[in-house]
Amino acid sequence: MKIFCIGRNYAEHAKELNNPVPKQPLVFCKPPSALMLKRQVLFHPEWTEEIHHEVELVLKICKNGKYIAEKFAHKYYDQISVGIDFTARDIQRKLKAKGHPWEIAKGFDGSGPVGRFIPLAEAGSSVDDITFSLQKNGEVVQLGNTKDLLFTFDQLIAHLSKYFILQQGDLIFTGTPEGVGKVEIGDVLEAYIGDQHLLKCKVL
Repeated sequence: MKIFCIGRNYAEHAKELNNPVPKQPLVFCKPPSALMLKRQVLFHPEWTEEIHHEVELVLKICKNGKYIAEKFAHKYYDQISVGIDFTARDIQRKLKAKGHPWEIAKGFDGSGPVGRFIPLAEAGSSVDDITFSLQKNGEVVQLGNTKDLLFTFDQLIAHLSKYFILQQGDLIFTGTPEGVGKVEIGDVLEAYIGDQHLLKCKVL
């Protein structure tokens, strides 16, 4: 299983971090150990002081494909959920300043919890109008909608499949909206698609 992630796929998020809006999808990967398979608990690493939450819609690939045309891309995913791309922002800044890769800041153990998957049809009437959100300690901190995506789901599938064979069970984190922020030990994060509660994660 591969875990693909798309950076800066919402313009307002790029702006809040003073990053340029990309001309094509910005792709990075997380290792399988980023998933929380038994308990949805993030044990705050001792080597970072600034972990940010980034809520994202997550697609699950339902069949294998390579060089997938955009017009056929919708046939390669039929389930969706929400996930959190936890980011060690202080570490990421230091690595980026040196021109180094920043996998440590994005791919550490437990950095990618994913919620319960639901059929795509239950997420909304159209993939171009799916609302999702993140609550921290009961307060909404991020709110997004796929109508604001820079690159649509189908465009992402077509782009990724140029470089990688997409295989059944692969996951795609499709980008985070504005509102990312620091988490603290003791925080409880809950993620939704519409009013469907799909993910709860504690920070310990």
